[in-house]
Amino acid sequence: MSQSSPLTTTESVNAEFADLDRMSTEELARTMNRQDAVVPEAVAQRTTEIANLVEAALPGLRAGGRLIYAGAGTAGRLGVLDASECPPTFNTRPGQVVGLIAGGSEALVSAIEGAEDDADAGARAVAALDVGPEDTVVGVSASGRTPYAIGAVREAARRQATTASIACNEGSELAAAAQHPIDVVVGPELVAGSTRLKSGTAQKLVLNMISTIAMVRLGKTYGNLMVDVQSTNVKLRERVRRIVADVTGAGPQEVEDAVEGADGSAKVAILSILGGMTADQARTELDHHAGVLRAALERTGNHY
Repeated sequence: MSQSSPLTTTESVNAEFADLDRMSTEELARTMNRQDAVVPEAVAQRTTEIANLVEAALPGLRAGGRLIYAGAGTAGRLGVLDASECPPTFNTRPGQVVGLIAGGSEALVSAIEGAEDDADAGARAVAALDVGPEDTVVGVSASGRTPYAIGAVREAARRQATTASIACNEGSELAAAAQHPIDVVVGPELVAGSTRLKSGTAQKLVLNMISTIAMVRLGKTYGNLMVDVQSTNVKLRERVRRIVADVTGAGPQEVEDAVEGADGSAKVAILSILGGMTADQARTELDHHAGVLRAALERTGNHY
């Protein structure tokens, strides 16, 4: 087994780990942790590309466009995960962030043999969403050669959408198809070819960055407070009350009344308290400012 140079391809075999199955459990834990530690630095080398992608996506998102991820296997599941967490975290509208996975929903829990090899299926999935110029489509593939992701990105480009790729190899076919390639090269995996490891971690970090930065720029937070969170359970309702109290300095009863009048919306409750207005007036004011709480508060002369 020959030593592969670090930071080469996702399929490389690293001879350093040839005796992996002879290691103790403690040695395995330490070795795996050392390997995982290279991921954040690899992502750090691509922050400019990530920022450029978000900036390119923002005009379309502000105009009603969507952020769409397309991938297969682990990459596809990570895209679906990121998309599914945006509504409760940022109160995104239905379908604003979408995860497409080769093989459909069944592939979230089971391997669908051959699904990733169907480029036409990726293109059809994009076409079924009627993707257009206001949308952003991100192909996600550790190898950068997954036909499903490539087909999705090429179809999106044909439809004049903004396109991007996340891969863990440089110079991939997927990157060549995208306007905004993001190549996070983490080197050979601890278990050769198992891209659910470092490559999957890198993809998760980049997806977190894309969606979170986009939502912050869209006004879905106030400072670092989750003011658009959906108060759908006890924990989140308490978080809303805490956020409203932190921003306004109001007492518990005033906070409770404002949150109840705002139907659980932290933004509306905050603006109604600090702006001295009803919940309906606060909603109207927020609508005038595209839902951006800071802009609405600045108009009332209040700020945090």
